[in-house]
This record gives sequence, C-alpha cells and structure tokens, in this order.
Amino acid sequence: MSFQIFLQTIINGLFTGGIYALVAVGLTLIYGVMLILNFAHGEFLMLGMYISFWAFTLFGIDPYLAAPLAALLIFGLGALIQAGLVQRVLNSHPLNQIILLLGVSTLTIGLVQFFWTAEAKAIHVAYETSVVTVMGLRLVVPRLIAFLSSLFIAIGLFFFLQYTKVGKAIRAVSQNRDASYLMGIDVKFIYLLTFGIGAAVTAVGGVLLTPNYKMTPNIGQQFSVIAFVVVVLGTMGNFIGAFFGGLIIGVVEAFAGYLLGGDVKIIASMLIFILILLFKPAGLFGRRNA
Repeated sequence: MSFQIFLQTIINGLFTGGIYALVAVGLTLIYGVMLILNFAHGEFLMLGMYISFWAFTLFGIDPYLAAPLAALLIFGLGALIQAGLVQRVLNSHPLNQIILLLGVSTLTIGLVQFFWTAEAKAIHVAYETSVVTVMGLRLVVPRLIAFLSSLFIAIGLFFFLQYTKVGKAIRAVSQNRDASYLMGIDVKFIYLLTFGIGAAVTAVGGVLLTPNYKMTPNIGQQFSVIAFVVVVLGTMGNFIGAFFGGLIIGVVEAFAGYLLGGDVKIIASMLIFILILLFKPAGLFGRRNA
C-alpha cells in the first residue's frame, strides 16, 4: 500500500465515520440521560432518508436542504414515542424496554414497507459523482458535505449541552435524576427533549447519506448495529467518545474494505466490538468501574 493510498483510505474512512459518529451521538445521548438502549434507533435514520427522498421526488428539494424538515418531523415522532411508550417502561425491567423498542422498530419497518414497498430507492443529483482533488487526494463532494455537516452538528450539540441552560439541565439529569427533581428540573420534559434530539440528529444523519446510499426499509438496522459498536467503543453515555469512536470505526472499516473487500469489512467492526468487551468493557473513554 502506497502512502497516497494510505491517506486516501483514511479520508474515505473519516467521511463514513462522520455519519457513524452522528448516529452514535444520538444513541449515546439517549442512553446517557435515560439509561435505556434504543433498539429502534436505526429506524430514525431510515425515516430521515425517506423524508429526504420524498421531499426531492415530490417537491424538488435538494436532499441536504431537507435536513431541517427531517429533523423537525423526527424530533416530533421521537418525542411522541417517548411520551406515549418509553416513559411508561422507564422503571420497568430492562427486558420490557428492549421488547417495546424492538416492537417499535418492527412496526416502523413494516409500515414503511406497506406504504412504500421494500423496493430500494435512490436519489440522483447533479453533484453525486463530483470530486475535488486536493494534493492528489480525491474528495467525493457528497461525502465531504456529509462529513463537514456531521462535524458541525456534533460541535453545535456539544456546545448546546455544555453552555445552555437546557443543556446543563440535560447533563444534570444524566448525572442524578433525584437531585435534578429537587433542584426543580422537569425531568419528564428533559427525557422527552433528549429522546427527540437523539432521534432528530440520527434522522439528519440519514439525510446526509441519501446522495450516496440506496434506501430500503431495513437500512436502519445496519447502521444501528454499527452505532452500538461505536457507543461501546467510545464508552456508553460518553458524547465525545461516541464521536471519536465513530471516526475510528469508519477508518477501520475503510482499511478492512480495501484489504479484505467491501463485503467483509463488517467483520472488522465486530472483531473490535468483541475485543473491547473482553479487554476494556468500559470503553476507550471509560474507567473499568464506569
């Protein structure tokens, strides 16, 4: 492998990893605040892709310009699911939570198949094959836009959590729910807001994928598995860990795809997942007793 190919593979991995990071950030945000694993998380990404597709097909809206619409709609859907379903099982046995969210996932996929069939759909835009060459490195424009957008959203969300009143309330609830109650924080509202934000961020990740990926009702499951790997790698509930974990997995998959072929690159992610669970179960950014 030449140095040029080495750098190109890293860039390709970072571009893909940016989407992984965005999806994982939404997942780890929900877990960090509510201590619940959202097994329907990938379906928010899938719905974001379909919203972008229909906005483009019916109204001619550029896929990237459909991101605010997808974020708004999926935020509302996420808030509705949290208030109507998830809130009722927060204090239940974890198995009840898992079954509920798996049911939401299955129902969502089934409804999408019923209304729009299981046939793969794609968006074709004028710039989908555009390439910018920098110092001999080929930067595919849609992937570059997706990566920069993911980075911008992640940084914006980080500052929102760190420096706004609502963001500090979210962090307070994630640290101690009972103390937050005593301090006058509306914990139920924070749960609803957090679930909605996590869903919306993931939907935007789906929108950013649309110029590069064909969409099917099951595509969310693929990204959901990777998101869980990323979250475990970066430590459950750790925002920064999830972001960098996504970039790491993206680069690992890029090298695995180059060396072993695209069809088996998922093996590299699963191998990392197993090794992390065996030797550092708290994740790269966590302590053993975390």
